Amino acid sequence: MSSGCDPLPYKLLSLLLQYPDDALLQRSEELSAAAGALSGGRWRAALLEFLRHLAETPPGRLQAEYVATFDLQRRSCLYLTFYAEGDTRKRGQALLRLKRLYASAGLELEGPELPDYLPVMLEFAALAPAGLGERVLADHRLGLEVLRTHLEEISSPYHRLVQALCQSLPRSARLDPRAIRRLLREGPPREEVGLQPFGPPELVAEMGARR
Repeated sequence: MSSGCDPLPYKLLSLLLQYPDDALLQRSEELSAAAGALSGGRWRAALLEFLRHLAETPPGRLQAEYVATFDLQRRSCLYLTFYAEGDTRKRGQALLRLKRLYASAGLELEGPELPDYLPVMLEFAALAPAGLGERVLADHRLGLEVLRTHLEEISSPYHRLVQALCQSLPRSARLDPRAIRRLLREGPPREEVGLQPFGPPELVAEMGARR
């Protein structure tokens, strides 16, 4: 399937936003060559800058940076429905909608990751037909903007990647700057007392301890 535009930036971004294990780091030259071949200047510059950081930084430091950035902070996690819904039953419903959307496009979700994990969404954008992936990402623009802003505030090397993604998406009149500021200040909603966690049973087991 084709997304209707160059899928390569989304595929590269999906890989680079995952944990920098040995398998990823061993592909840095291959990924740099692919990024250098991109026709979009904004994408190429952001990806090449990050890949230089990947090549020049010791693996242990890269891995510690990743965990500190994405696993230990509520304002920069990679699970996009978490920003708007937090740990509530509404999030379970949002996850189920995403999972069904992927299946309806002929792209069944495989592996242990949740459907709102940004690398999974980017992989979908690289494969989905007729721009559907871009629309899904645009629908989660609030979470992306909170993520982008927080990464900029903490001077994360990942900021340029998320910034390039946000700049590639159409601007939304529904995006409320006040909601972004509130989430940056307060973080996502907390779990609602008295509700069964996370919603539909078919997703409860998958969510486990994840955000």
